[in-house]
Amino acid sequence: MSDTNSNSNTEHVKCLIIGSGPAGYTAAIYAARADMKPVMYQGLQPGGQLTITTEVENFPGYPDGANGPEMMVDFEKQAKRFGTDVRFGMATEVDFTGPIHKVIIDGNKTITADSIIIATGASAKWLGLESEQRLNGFGVSACAVCDGFFFKGQEVAIVGGGDTAAEEASYLAKLCSKVTMLVRKDELRASKAMQHRVLNTPNIEVLFNHETKEVLGDKGVEGVRVYDNLKGEEKVIPVTGFFVAIGHKPNTDIFKGWLEMDNVGYLKVIPGTSKTNIEGVFASGDAADKIYRQAVTAAGTGCMAALDAERYLAEKGIH
Repeated sequence: MSDTNSNSNTEHVKCLIIGSGPAGYTAAIYAARADMKPVMYQGLQPGGQLTITTEVENFPGYPDGANGPEMMVDFEKQAKRFGTDVRFGMATEVDFTGPIHKVIIDGNKTITADSIIIATGASAKWLGLESEQRLNGFGVSACAVCDGFFFKGQEVAIVGGGDTAAEEASYLAKLCSKVTMLVRKDELRASKAMQHRVLNTPNIEVLFNHETKEVLGDKGVEGVRVYDNLKGEEKVIPVTGFFVAIGHKPNTDIFKGWLEMDNVGYLKVIPGTSKTNIEGVFASGDAADKIYRQAVTAAGTGCMAALDAERYLAEKGIH
């Protein structure tokens, strides 16, 4: 698969893929088929965010829907079938000084690579409640577009006061009988246009100065216990779905100082490509996408990254 010296802790590869969600695996399928002999390190959460999604119904080709973790196993099998070297391990440090890029795995092994595809994804920010984690995938979700369909005609709550929360509340309002928006402060942070849309949607109720204390339910969400920080009172709102929309954090900390990113940490690419500001380093998936954040768009950019990397290697005469 790669050049390595048995006595050394350094290994050279043609194409290194960091991360293993839909973007990473799609990049691996394309790279392996192009004989780039990709080596993939799966990271902390092999399979990415889809492994905490129970039902995936919006990925083309699965007419009956799919189970998130099982779908990622399918992606992995396909990548391996063409010869991707899939490994456990996490990139902990990078050095992009020279034309040959260095990546440290698990703090001790050094991989040098002619091309690198970043597919480290993003992680949803959570409130940090035990009940929220326990019911994650069983009525608790961080993606209204992914999971709203399951709550058709039901009453749901969404927490957050920014553009994402306002947008997701509007989306849910088209499907659900009632959407209760829980906002900690006395105002929405969302843009004026989004505020206007939310406040003028009849089946969205915005509860300002309300903090979430606990998601209620045993095997599924049955309600949410909230605290009115103005009146100092607690109450229970009966809902069957609880959506967290307080933002996502891209998993890009190790690239700080090397790659251009926005103020939140999303990697910047040359529009219409997967190219970063460093030659030979390509970004794909949710690490570089704060707008769409869907499995199918991540897979698409994984394909782009592999094609861009293949062309880059060909131009350099490495391929």
